[in-house]
Amino acid sequence: MDQKRFDELLAEHGVPGATLAVLAGDEVHALASGILNLDTGVEATTDSMFQLASITKAYTATVFMRLVEQGLATLDTPVVGVLPDFKVADAGVTRHVTMRHLLTHTSGIGGDFFEGSWRGDDCVERYVATLAEVTQDVPLGAAPSYSNTGFCILGRVVEVLTGLTWDQAIATYIREPLGLTHTWTLPEEVIRFRTAMGHLTTSATDTPKTAPLWEFPLRGMGPCGAVSATASDVIAFARMHLTDPALAGMREPQVAIPGPLVDAWGLGWMLWTWDGREVFGHSGDNYGQTAHLVAVPDAGVAIALMANVDRFARFQRAVFGELLRELCGIQMPPAPTPPDEPFEIAGDPARYTGTYERFGARVEITLGADDRSLRSTETRTEALADLIPPHTLDLVPVAHDAFVAWLANSERWTPVTFTDGPDGERLVYLGIRAAVKTPQPAA
Repeated sequence: MDQKRFDELLAEHGVPGATLAVLAGDEVHALASGILNLDTGVEATTDSMFQLASITKAYTATVFMRLVEQGLATLDTPVVGVLPDFKVADAGVTRHVTMRHLLTHTSGIGGDFFEGSWRGDDCVERYVATLAEVTQDVPLGAAPSYSNTGFCILGRVVEVLTGLTWDQAIATYIREPLGLTHTWTLPEEVIRFRTAMGHLTTSATDTPKTAPLWEFPLRGMGPCGAVSATASDVIAFARMHLTDPALAGMREPQVAIPGPLVDAWGLGWMLWTWDGREVFGHSGDNYGQTAHLVAVPDAGVAIALMANVDRFARFQRAVFGELLRELCGIQMPPAPTPPDEPFEIAGDPARYTGTYERFGARVEITLGADDRSLRSTETRTEALADLIPPHTLDLVPVAHDAFVAWLANSERWTPVTFTDGPDGERLVYLGIRAAVKTPQPAA
């Protein structure tokens, strides 16, 4: 992909600014296009920094795995074995949750506990100390459910095992060994460089507008989403994972994921099989910025793409689709969409209805006016109740127990998947987050 094509795709998809870096063999190619901040008009360059958001989880996981190499912990070490004062609402989870649970999003601990506005070096410690009342999204080990909280706990484990802050551990185990100059975790560090500002939209046709904040001020949650970097620095991180045999185990599948977005979790990595080929990576979203990293080990290829807008899906698929075909001969699987021919729900669709809950959210599945269609209404609770209003989505059936719903501001269909846990509990996945059906009251 040359500069002209990258510019064309940026304009076609209405993205303010983006940066791309590609590892192919021993060479890294970088491109940038557009504007970093529509209010200031600063142009995007290849040395511009973007927020990686949840790609940070792979960085935190990598540091922890280095500590496993040193014999300081194992994957099956209980969290309380390192953090004796650790506590969540479920006493059994407190005693038995392990590092593997955290790395594979199978702890079940409420994944969206947003707290941590403290600025001191004890911020991650303070975050973990506030978890005593956090309930489960799903039972421990029963099913994967995406957890920001789990990686913040893992970040605190890293701090205790190393005697460093999480920020210092990222520097000591990743930035400095790789010689990275544009990988940082604190706003006061990032602002020294040419830095992207996020932009928000309200619909697929809305003009992006500058976000009111550069990031949510939650330093205590740094281990799940605070790394900022250039695309080339992200590629250096990916190259380490492609070439260091000690890290290869992080790409081994640990648990399958219901729905079509991710095939499985490794240890901190999202895993896919595309055209029969192993692919790993991660994605991230944070207040008007988005990032995506994928790597194909057998081809020695890695692609990092970051943009400063929340409406990213079609742009990302266009860029990745062209590059993966050109460099690897891989055809990406199609994005979730409604079927060409309508799929009829077999049996009584009322079996899907009810209230499903996870920490911080309540999901009501109801019948439509025709008593055959389904709708989902998600209401945020806890810290996000005042930030995210309730929203209702129409569910379009695509297969048995599988639906899609249109997210207008993201210009994409998100999968909604119903499944059963090992103890018979009914689950609904909105994307890769699970909620459990609450028991019906007795008549």
